[in-house]
Amino acid sequence: MTLILGLESSCDETAAALVTGERRILAHRLAGQEAAHRPFGGVVPEIAARAHVEMLTPLVAAALDDAGIALDAVDAIAATAGPGLIGGVMVGLVTGKALALATGKPLVAVNHLEGHALSPRLADPELGFPYMLLLVSGGHCQLLFVEGVGRYRRLATTIDDAAGEAFDKTAKLLGLGFPGGPAVEQAARAGDPRAVPLPRPLIGSQEPHFSFAGLKSAVLRARDAGLHRAEDIAASFQQAVVDCLIDRTRRALAVSPRATALVVAGGVAANGAVRSALQRLAQERDIPFSAPPLWLCTDNAAMIAWAGCERYREGLIDTLDAPARARWPLDPTAEKARGAGVKA
Repeated sequence: MTLILGLESSCDETAAALVTGERRILAHRLAGQEAAHRPFGGVVPEIAARAHVEMLTPLVAAALDDAGIALDAVDAIAATAGPGLIGGVMVGLVTGKALALATGKPLVAVNHLEGHALSPRLADPELGFPYMLLLVSGGHCQLLFVEGVGRYRRLATTIDDAAGEAFDKTAKLLGLGFPGGPAVEQAARAGDPRAVPLPRPLIGSQEPHFSFAGLKSAVLRARDAGLHRAEDIAASFQQAVVDCLIDRTRRALAVSPRATALVVAGGVAANGAVRSALQRLAQERDIPFSAPPLWLCTDNAAMIAWAGCERYREGLIDTLDAPARARWPLDPTAEKARGAGVKA
C-alpha cells in the first residue's frame, strides 16, 4: 500500500494529509486564516506566511496521530512547490524537504495546479485519461487536455483576471464579505440573474481564451449607478461568468473530441451554478462529468498527497534542491496568450 504525506501552504490554507494509493484519506488536518485576512478584504502574503510557519508542524503531528502511524511509515513526502504566494510555498516546501531528509524518504515537489488537476481522480476511481479539465480558481482559469500524470496540454487561459479573482473583487465591490466566492454565490440566490445587463467577454470568439476584467469593471459601474440591489448584481455577475465558462469550454471540447470526460477542479468548482451548467454541457456532449466533492475543490493537502502518490508511482520524484516557484505553468510549452495580466 502506497502511503503519502501531503503538505499544502500555497495561499491562506495550511494543511497536512495522509492518503493511500487505494484512495483512502487516512487523515486530513487544515487550518484556515479567514479571520486574519477578513479586515483587509483579501489575503495578505506576510500574514499568511507567518501563519504557515506556526501551524504546519503541529498539523503534521496531528495528522499522523489521527492516522495512528509514525512518520517513517510513509513512502514519500509530497509538498506544494508552487505556484502561489512565494513565502507560503517556501514554508511548506522547506518543511517537506526537512521531513524527507530526516526520514530518508523521497520528496515529491508537487505543482499546486496538478494537485487540482488530479483531485477528481482521488474521488472518482472511474475517471481515466484523457479528459478535458476546466481548472478555475482565484489565481487561474484554464482549459487543459489532461493526457496523463505530468502530461497537460493547455488549450486556453485567461488574458487578464481569473474567474475566482473576479468573484473576489465583485464581493469586495458589493460589500458582501470575505471569502468572496461563497459570499457572491449566497447573495446571488436572492437575486435575479437577468436584472443587470452585463457583458460576456469573448463569447462566440474563435480565440480560445477567457477574459473577466471587463466584467469586473461592469460590476463597478452597475454598483455606482445605484439602480440595482446588490443581490441582483451578484446574480447577474455569476450568470455572466457561467455563460463565459460554458462557451469557452464548449469550444475546447469541439477542438479536442478525444476527451473521455469533462472535469472541473479548483476553488470555483465549488460554485453550484458552475457545476450544474458544466454537468448540462457534458450531457449535451454525451460524455461523463466529474467534479471533486466541495471540500476537495478548495486548497487542501489531500489533493497534494494524491498528486504526490500518482507521481511517485510513475517514478517522478525530486531532489532536495527542488525550487519554490511563484509561477509554474502545467504546460510550459503552451504559446503565450495575449494580455499583460496573463495567468499562464
